[in-house]
Amino acid sequence: MTQTATPLQLGAEHPLADDYRRNGWWPGEQLADRFDRLVEADPTHLALVDDRGHALTRRELSSRARLMARGLVSAGVQAGDAVLIYLPNSVEWQVSLLACLQIGAVPATLPISTDSRTLRHVHELIGSRVIIGAHTSRNRPTGEWARDAAVSCGWATSVLLVDDDGAEFWTWAQGERRAPVVPAGVDHLMFTSSTTGMPKAVMHTADTMAAVNLGFARRFGITEETPIFMPSPLGHSVGAWHGGRLSLFTGATLVLQDRWDPVRGLELVDEHQCVFTAAATPFLKDLVDAEWPAGKAKLASLTSFLCGGAPVPPSLLEQAAEQAPHTLVTVLWGMTEGAGTTGTADSTPEQLTSTAGIPLPDLELRILEPDDNGVGELAMRGPGVFVGYLGQEEMYRSLLTPDAFFRTGDLASIGDDGYLRLTGRLKDLIIRGGVNISPVPIENAIAAHPDVLRVAVIGEPDERLGERICAVIVARNLPPTLDELVRWLRRAGVSDRKLPESLRVVDEMPVTAAGKIRKVDLRRILEEHA
Repeated sequence: MTQTATPLQLGAEHPLADDYRRNGWWPGEQLADRFDRLVEADPTHLALVDDRGHALTRRELSSRARLMARGLVSAGVQAGDAVLIYLPNSVEWQVSLLACLQIGAVPATLPISTDSRTLRHVHELIGSRVIIGAHTSRNRPTGEWARDAAVSCGWATSVLLVDDDGAEFWTWAQGERRAPVVPAGVDHLMFTSSTTGMPKAVMHTADTMAAVNLGFARRFGITEETPIFMPSPLGHSVGAWHGGRLSLFTGATLVLQDRWDPVRGLELVDEHQCVFTAAATPFLKDLVDAEWPAGKAKLASLTSFLCGGAPVPPSLLEQAAEQAPHTLVTVLWGMTEGAGTTGTADSTPEQLTSTAGIPLPDLELRILEPDDNGVGELAMRGPGVFVGYLGQEEMYRSLLTPDAFFRTGDLASIGDDGYLRLTGRLKDLIIRGGVNISPVPIENAIAAHPDVLRVAVIGEPDERLGERICAVIVARNLPPTLDELVRWLRRAGVSDRKLPESLRVVDEMPVTAAGKIRKVDLRRILEEHA
């Protein structure tokens, strides 16, 4: 049973919509049409290659996508219907994305690390007509999970499982329930965490997605001659924006790595002479720590490494700059809801290591209700900012200012030089004795300790003070004691009121697909093992 989407033109209410169109940030074209022109111009250009050695030219990618698109149409997919893509980093992922775009379906992209419960939640939230998945991934029955999600929703859903060799296997689940509908005008659905623990569906149009691709392509010189290395999950916004879609947008060859191994990553960059990448902090940390032949430069061909998704300690950026002096290693600030800020080739070393950079052209930043130090909630407005949360219109509206700035929930200041300096998240502030304490500078200082692999600083409940400061670490070898850590922090200039009062050592941190530590889950785990 199919319901017709309401003809809502997303973005029409934006006060600067006409400006964005006039200035070319909203080109008003579909990504599939843009890629068709690239195919016509050079059909044999290498479109992508994955770490299994599977490769496709532009013509082969387009043909494979059209074949899959015919299958989607045969399964009842119409323009505007959501198709859930639940695949690892592989040529099949890019084929699936392009197939959706060719027929006007809405790709909804989830990291392959997503668990079965979250997969089911997302499917029921967006009303997917088809789930595209893999039989297994990382020794998990992801195909079975996809079929279970299809059966449980109550509406007719098809499941397409794609093998490593590209072979397709279809199954169908029947149902009479009316499926949720994606508003007309949505081009891509991506997902971000929420306080409930279940993802929110972030709606982007073809124009908002293109604005981000255009901004980054111009800033970092991405063309069809600059191969992109992408180890980040394509199902996450970093991988989808700076990998899957940026490759289709510019014609650049996309080099994919699925199972992360830093040495193999370095080899892939060398082998394909990759020029650009974007990845989370753990990826950069692993590359810095990776053993590499003496005298051989790391990331020799790479001109830009954008590091985001999780706080980036200045000490890590300094190490990366030493090992790869020819590479611009910069913080990337952004959200699934919109992006972003980075450093540039003109940034000073201090600006690269101690700030989150400057915004892309036409992205406006504002600090709401700043304190005496200029720190307040960061808000943004621009052509690459999303147009709503699917099914959560009231929440979306509550986060907009009257002039359409989106409240990000990040605490930040903007210097006289225009550079953004992040100090934490509103919800992550530790309130100790009535004093607000940001965990970020404490985490940065602890991250520089040689025996610390990962760190999160959180507030622990305290009857007298409300909260006390707790440092949670993953140790490299032997963990430091609390006293040793306190002495280290004092030498680093951390004030006494910001020193941890307890230390917890864990084997691993709960993280998102982008490598960001999930502090909500971390607090729950610590409470369960208190």
